[in-house]
Amino acid sequence: MEAPQGEAAPQGHVSNQDHRNGLFHKSELTKTRSGASEMYISVKRTFAHERFRAAGRGGEAVDFQAFRRGSRLWPGACCSQITHSGLPMPETSHRPQMQSAAPAPTPAPIPAPAWLRPGVVVHDPSVIVDRLIVDFAAELRARGFVTQGFARQGAVVIGESPLSIDLSNGKTFVETPQAAEIHLARAIRDGADLFAVGRFPGCTDAARASKLPVGAGAGRGLPLLTTIAGGAIHHWHQFVRHEGSMIAPNRRALWEWWGAERLYDDLALGVAEVETRRIVCGPRWLMVEGPHGAGLAYLPRHPRELLPRLPELSKLSLRALAALCQSWNPLEAAVGVAALNAFYNRVDLDGASGNGVRGFRGAPGPVVVVGAFPGVDSILPDCAIIETDPRPGEYPVAAMESLLPGCGGAIVNSSALINRNLIRILRLARHRPVALIGPSTPLTPRLHDYGLAVLGGFVARDVEGLAQAVRAGAAPKDFSRFGRYIHLSDETSAPNKR
Repeated sequence: MEAPQGEAAPQGHVSNQDHRNGLFHKSELTKTRSGASEMYISVKRTFAHERFRAAGRGGEAVDFQAFRRGSRLWPGACCSQITHSGLPMPETSHRPQMQSAAPAPTPAPIPAPAWLRPGVVVHDPSVIVDRLIVDFAAELRARGFVTQGFARQGAVVIGESPLSIDLSNGKTFVETPQAAEIHLARAIRDGADLFAVGRFPGCTDAARASKLPVGAGAGRGLPLLTTIAGGAIHHWHQFVRHEGSMIAPNRRALWEWWGAERLYDDLALGVAEVETRRIVCGPRWLMVEGPHGAGLAYLPRHPRELLPRLPELSKLSLRALAALCQSWNPLEAAVGVAALNAFYNRVDLDGASGNGVRGFRGAPGPVVVVGAFPGVDSILPDCAIIETDPRPGEYPVAAMESLLPGCGGAIVNSSALINRNLIRILRLARHRPVALIGPSTPLTPRLHDYGLAVLGGFVARDVEGLAQAVRAGAAPKDFSRFGRYIHLSDETSAPNKR
């Protein structure tokens, strides 16, 4: 794992054997027939969808993330099996041209959801919570997600019909008896990320009309959100039976229901359509440079499979490159994370100095460290360390299920963002303060809503010097010469606030 502080080399390197043993992603699962060319074509499809979305379809926006699901880019894309002679690692440059100049191929159709994932906000009968639904949908919409449905605007009535707010655009309209069915049909058609109806009867009518099963299933599910008074909760149980989630009437509970697995979509959607200036690849780290900064990502294995494709990848926009963070192939995911950091960890970003680990000294219980880093024993002498190759006194990865649920806080190496262990960790450490630290950490408040109280990452100052260090195989302790380690904190969930 990467050393998060930049103080010294990591205690243990993630080997190919670790991947073969299933501790991280198994690259064998992502091999495809056409290797590198399929990967490049798939990424171009993603970029094409960006143009498709900008143009609109039938006057309505189409979701970038839903299109990715439609093209099945991430499970199908992989590194080619082409070998490379070894070091020195190449750098690719792309300054004068932009991928948007290329003609966009026809986007793939958006697949219809196969089932509904229901959640209900349970509230006091005397309290109207429609505004909570409206605000939550507006937050998601502002981040780039597609939301559909409606909720009442207080008790306003036009004639005999209530006045409601359209969750796809925030505009008011006069609700009709079939409004819920119409809005759900639109959500299915447009590949929406969320469908919500403020009144439970409308939700059930729409769900039955759609004929989609309620509860977990294969394929893509559509989150369905509604509200119900506590005294009528038996109607909810009759509707979902043993499926569904009951949600407290507050913003934080809604984000927990939304799910940590959505953070990759969220991060990718926040990246602007700007140029990728260059990609620099070393034996252990990868750097992507954008117009306003450079981002790093840890390489979970030798990049020989990635090297032949770097010239083509460098032609993509930073947004299209960042979408690779969702790839099931760890090398492609590293490229995507580096692109995320090139956008979010901009040179002028403000933050407190250091990685924020010292704040966990006041955690109300034992602290679990997933991925050791130099000096952790002196900062947190009683912490429990989880490693892929544990030393005496440390714990294996399998111990996460036992240690994280009852911990006072968790500190996670940012390599977990690349190997996708982060989602599992956030689920296990639910309601506990969690820090993501290391040069691979995207420094954006977007991540706070997914349960990450502290974000400790790296901001490059001398990009050229950093590029040379990456090519030479530098360790995180060497990066501090070319930038600064800072952290962002969510004061409402910091470890010393609990």
